[in-house]
Amino acid sequence: MGAALEKSTHVRRALAAAWRRKGPIQRKWLLLAAAAAILLIAAVLVFRGRGRGRGEAAYLEAPVERRTIASTLTGSGTLLPANSYTVTTLVEGDILTADFEEGDLVEKDTVLYEIDSSDAANNIEKSQISLNQAQRNYADAADSGNIKAAVSGTLFSLAVEVGDEVSPGQEIAVIRDSTTMKLTVPFPADDAKGFYTGQAAEVLLDGSFETLEGTVCAVSGSDIVGTGNTVTRNVTVSVKNPGGLGVEQAASVTIGGVGCAASGTFTYQAESTVAASLSGTVAAVHVREGSSVSKGQTLVTLGGDALENSILSARDSLRNAELSMDSTQNQLDNYTITSPIEGTVVDKQYKSGDTVESGKTLCTIYDLSYLEMTMDIDELDIGKVAVGQSVQITAEAAEGRTYTGVITKVSVLGTTSGGVTSYPATVRIEETEGLRPGMNVDAEIVLEQAENVLAVPVEAVSRGNLALITEDSPSASGAEEREAPEGYVYVSVEAGVSDDSYAQILSGLQEGDTAAYIPSSGDSGMMVFGGMGGVPMGGGMPGGGPGDGMGGGPGR
Repeated sequence: MGAALEKSTHVRRALAAAWRRKGPIQRKWLLLAAAAAILLIAAVLVFRGRGRGRGEAAYLEAPVERRTIASTLTGSGTLLPANSYTVTTLVEGDILTADFEEGDLVEKDTVLYEIDSSDAANNIEKSQISLNQAQRNYADAADSGNIKAAVSGTLFSLAVEVGDEVSPGQEIAVIRDSTTMKLTVPFPADDAKGFYTGQAAEVLLDGSFETLEGTVCAVSGSDIVGTGNTVTRNVTVSVKNPGGLGVEQAASVTIGGVGCAASGTFTYQAESTVAASLSGTVAAVHVREGSSVSKGQTLVTLGGDALENSILSARDSLRNAELSMDSTQNQLDNYTITSPIEGTVVDKQYKSGDTVESGKTLCTIYDLSYLEMTMDIDELDIGKVAVGQSVQITAEAAEGRTYTGVITKVSVLGTTSGGVTSYPATVRIEETEGLRPGMNVDAEIVLEQAENVLAVPVEAVSRGNLALITEDSPSASGAEEREAPEGYVYVSVEAGVSDDSYAQILSGLQEGDTAAYIPSSGDSGMMVFGGMGGVPMGGGMPGGGPGDGMGGGPGR
């Protein structure tokens, strides 16, 4: 029955416990002390009472009438933006552009600042050069185990087989190109001066006197002085090999009707000795002696730990160069600073032409599409709060307006202070006209609400769901057989939703009834016993028997 009844209950329980512990004489003195206290309090309440006074206490009366009752939780907090971002720089330099102002609405990825990046561009060029070199080195290392033909021709000899160990410089194979043979012979210098590359020549083979067509491919520019002071110049002629020419074959040449001064022997157009460039074990042989090979064709593949280590080292160097290039490129990206969110610029620290240092704050952006606040909910009430509940928001800065929010998060992590634990609940407010981040607001969560229901003051309903009404009330016909103050009767009621002032009556009362009560504000913090709390005091002392008003139940 309100604060007074709460205090009365605690006192009655204390007296009952003391009564059981005392002897007969002590109980007598305890009885006298309790009676004196009751009489003193009764006198004070009668003196302070308001309304219609009947019997030993003064009661206020209120009609049973229809009201809207809401059970609520209240709190306060500070408004925050939906999201905020402080834009900082990771580089230093002169700001070239900053084409926005405070209050501007910017889209996500909008360019906010451009900082001079000339130094970074130079670093990127250096990193690219290092990367190119590392790529070439790795390609060479990865291919170093493949021994390739330097010229096209016929594989004249092959010096290794699978399983052989080779060392750097060791001969692997010999390749000869005998499809075209070359013949170098001397001509009188005066005649040779008139020869030219591509000029037709006639080649006469010694022994068989067979004549082949040739072409001048080189004319020496140096004179050679021979025996008898003869002066000659060497001329080289190429001849298609019909299939039987070898390096032992001798021949003479005639060019433009001028014969050579002496005959010579043929040489191969190309001859190459292929050697190993590193140590290793022959893992595979890809050609046979006598077969035709092309320039760049792989002849032998080497393997071994040394080769593998060389490849891995080159691969690591390439990866380091790639990472260095990525890092340098990312640094270049840092010179163009964009908006991380869509929002409103609320603060701008630097402008075009300023010089900024790394780590400095450039501007601050708020997402004001909605606002949020946090309510701290007491541990006794947190079970009544859930995501999706509506919250009424008011602010002194927006006087006369009420905003609607919704709970979007109820944290399970509480904070304990002074033995009381509270849990934060996040409230989102969509309609924010007139509100700004940083404003202090009050919030109210409606836990339960009953509209147009029968209600009485909360003090009018005592423990045990008893209500004190006037004896002329329509519902007095259903009165309980309990002793009541003069002019009143007790009826059993079923209570529903309640707020700080009124309680819903589901059954037991009707319109036209008049409830009686002592308001909690009227007792000035004093303890109320028995009938003065709304429940009449019986004649007995603690002991648990009938009529034991001080034991907590109504007297009979």
